[in-house]
Amino acid sequence: MEQTKAWEIKRISTQESLSRQIARQLESLITQGRIAVGDKLPTESQLCEMFGVSRTAVREAIAHLKSMGLVETRRGIGTRVLRSAPERAFPVRRISATTAEDILHVLELRMTLDAEAAALAAVRRTEADVAALEAAHAEFLAACESGSQARHEDYVFHRAVVEATHNPFFVSLYDQLNEGAIPRTKLLAVELDPAALAYYLERVAREHADVLQAIVAGQREAAHDAMHRHLQRAYENYAAYQEGAGA
Repeated sequence: MEQTKAWEIKRISTQESLSRQIARQLESLITQGRIAVGDKLPTESQLCEMFGVSRTAVREAIAHLKSMGLVETRRGIGTRVLRSAPERAFPVRRISATTAEDILHVLELRMTLDAEAAALAAVRRTEADVAALEAAHAEFLAACESGSQARHEDYVFHRAVVEATHNPFFVSLYDQLNEGAIPRTKLLAVELDPAALAYYLERVAREHADVLQAIVAGQREAAHDAMHRHLQRAYENYAAYQEGAGA
């Protein structure tokens, strides 16, 4: 723990998601090189003590770092830093600024709508909802395996989350978006990178699995955060394309 004494851990506030605050601090330490590539993070128990939080908050924070490609966790070994900057892989080599702007507008809406839907689904889901979510996730994985872009299956999974809120107005609003809610449906005449597309879909599948797991477990905050992370990453990817087009 000698190394961690110089980390200058900030006090965790109860006004914001605990896991987000932890993840943000650890990400900063990694990107600044204060936790080097190859180094192991403190154990789960040590992180709980350092931040004064529960194991759940620490696990969610580590899950976020894993979703960014910054760390990996291996049973019996612990969590190790893989790289000093988040991975950014995207299936499209170039898109127009107008298309990117349109996608960003939809994602801004969905970061609020889908995240709250996931939170509500975690506390309201029935056995039938869980079965529908698991079936939708399985269909998404099968579509990815077949080489499809899984646009329809992606939408079906997110709509199943919305259905599990048992709020008809959430469903009505989501149906207005239809499959246009999935950014890839707007990328019709673009140059695709097959290798990056496969990686991108694999990551989407992992993020969907995190959302599903939290909903099934009835963890409202974890479900909200997992969905928000999923859409925030997509937003940041498209924002980078928009910036590149304007450069």
